[in-house]
Amino acid sequence: MSKLIVTEFLTLDGMFEDPAPPTGYPSSDIGQFKYDELFASDALLLGRVTYEGFARYWPTMQGTSEFANRMNSLPKFVATTTPKGLEWNATALEGDVVTAVKQVKQQEGQNLLVYGSGTFAQTLLRHKLVDELRVLLYPLLRGNGRRFFSGEYHLPLKLASSREMGAGVLLLVYEPAET
Repeated sequence: MSKLIVTEFLTLDGMFEDPAPPTGYPSSDIGQFKYDELFASDALLLGRVTYEGFARYWPTMQGTSEFANRMNSLPKFVATTTPKGLEWNATALEGDVVTAVKQVKQQEGQNLLVYGSGTFAQTLLRHKLVDELRVLLYPLLRGNGRRFFSGEYHLPLKLASSREMGAGVLLLVYEPAET
């Protein structure tokens, strides 16, 4: 059974709207973390908006780095209600997204990685499908934008690890708490 991991870039006030990490926080540790995370994964699970942004960018980077080559070669499973037009090694999650993700998780292999994909990631969390939530917490207050933790749900988590990544950025790794 594969492990489902969600990784989010968040500000101190919980904003996640921009899919890229905030600028002005240089850290080689973050780059190495993202590299290691990608290479420990067998597939990406993406929301439609994140998929579209990635699919516009990453194919143009083919051959520029090991990271780009890996990003392009991994299979992608996309949560979408409009499955037409998927390319870039992508397959739509058919039918009920929760059921479809459960089926993907049953496959043998390494990690299933969710980058960004806020709405999709929130759905996965609400349905207790996430095995690990990795938050890169940036020392920044935005004050407005979309908050990652919004809506009504109760999901107890336990801190599995934490690490300072440089430039004041923290990596916080959470797992579901046993209740």
